[in-house]
Amino acid sequence: MKKKLALVLTAVFVLCLFAGCGKKDNSQTETTKAPEVTQEVSGNNDSQTQEPAGESETLKEKVDVAIGALKGPTALGMLKMMEDAEAGTAANNYKFTIAGAADEITASIIKGDIPIAAVPCNLASVLYNKSKGGVTMLGINTLGVLYIVETGETVQTVEDLRGKTIYSTGKGTTPEYTLNQLLKSAGMEPGKDVTVEYKSEATEVATILSQAENAVAMLPQPYVTTVLNSNEKARIALDVAKEWETLNPGTTVVTGVVVANTKYLTENPDVVNAFMDEYVVSAAYTVEQVEEAAALAEKFDIFKAAIAKKAIPYCNIVLMEGNEMQEKAAAYLQVLFEQNPSSVGGALPEESFYYKR
Repeated sequence: MKKKLALVLTAVFVLCLFAGCGKKDNSQTETTKAPEVTQEVSGNNDSQTQEPAGESETLKEKVDVAIGALKGPTALGMLKMMEDAEAGTAANNYKFTIAGAADEITASIIKGDIPIAAVPCNLASVLYNKSKGGVTMLGINTLGVLYIVETGETVQTVEDLRGKTIYSTGKGTTPEYTLNQLLKSAGMEPGKDVTVEYKSEATEVATILSQAENAVAMLPQPYVTTVLNSNEKARIALDVAKEWETLNPGTTVVTGVVVANTKYLTENPDVVNAFMDEYVVSAAYTVEQVEEAAALAEKFDIFKAAIAKKAIPYCNIVLMEGNEMQEKAAAYLQVLFEQNPSSVGGALPEESFYYKR
């Protein structure tokens, strides 16, 4: 009997021993896991005010944003953004529309269907006036793209244009107003001291340059590059923007700007600011990585790569914001207004036109 009792007590003791070991193992496992959980939570700088994952700034869902641009120099600063958007690495889901003419997208800008767009500077002012403040300028993205080209060696300064005939395009638009201001600043009266013949197409001007000796023309990029590639007699005689700046200190030619629908900007400032942050990087990419940017220009059907590669250095791609943007754009719009008020929409834009973030 005593032997049986001893065996039972021994068995109970062994069972208790195993049970105790089991509890110890569980405790060790939980203690090992605990620091991992704590580390994940404290990975956020503000561990006391944790946000649900879906509300975290870094985890917010991207939004769709329609972006407009014209098939020309004003779209070149967006090339890297277009590539990033296609790859899904942009800040938001940008959907780009590259229009052949401004009137294809102007109504959509005013309505907000295309809330952000790159357009000519004077068109931005026209849309602002037409919509009674419904469009806001975000930045300048393109300065001068106009050049005096000749097939001789007679033009070295603006004064050398006196007595000559200049062939150009853009009658009744900014190229005409820009050329008029350049000539007046040099003391010449268009139509009296200089004859200007306007053609409807740049190809007409290119033909004249190829057929005439000592012909002089004013053309924008990339048509300048196209002419130089096809006509070995042609050369760039003057950079209109540089000559303008010399004759009109403190001002410059402003070709393209970035605008936003004002209502959209007011309701989505973070989206617009993120876009502009990316634009800064994209514009620098176009200027600094010319060969890569040229390939993207062809990929997105803006220019052929061979033309873009040579034209980009002459397109003055920039991104000016804030006070600098206002100073340059307002001075240029003033010149256009003085020549033809309708070119800027009948009135100069008010202070509210210029966005300062």
